[in-house]
Amino acid sequence: MHIGEVAARTELSLRTIRHYDEVGLVRPSARSQGGFRLYTEADVARLMVIRRMKPLGFTLDEMGELLAVTDRLDDTATALGTAEREQLLARLRRFEQAARERCEALRTQLSRAEEFAADLQRRADQAGGHAVR
Repeated sequence: MHIGEVAARTELSLRTIRHYDEVGLVRPSARSQGGFRLYTEADVARLMVIRRMKPLGFTLDEMGELLAVTDRLDDTATALGTAEREQLLARLRRFEQAARERCEALRTQLSRAEEFAADLQRRADQAGGHAVR
């Protein structure tokens, strides 16, 4: 699929998708005869991983590391030794734990932001002579 369709499906801008290509996170699987980027479902799946990591504050390097881990675990053409598989799984679990911790921090931030918005609404209602909610 062309980059425009990928952008629509992933809700990422064309510029962002091109940037991820430039830094090596998600390379298009092919190019058309005219040189346009062509993406597969697997490429879209990689972009979705990145999109989900971004609001949690993961760096581009961390995103690349996670993608390398999952690529290696998913690579059925290469047999993994027990030690390598365990090492990769341990790295994957560290990412999972980091994601959970960052989600919890975001929940805390959101709760504080909602309290702030409610306080502002109460103040506006009081100053405007309306009933307090």
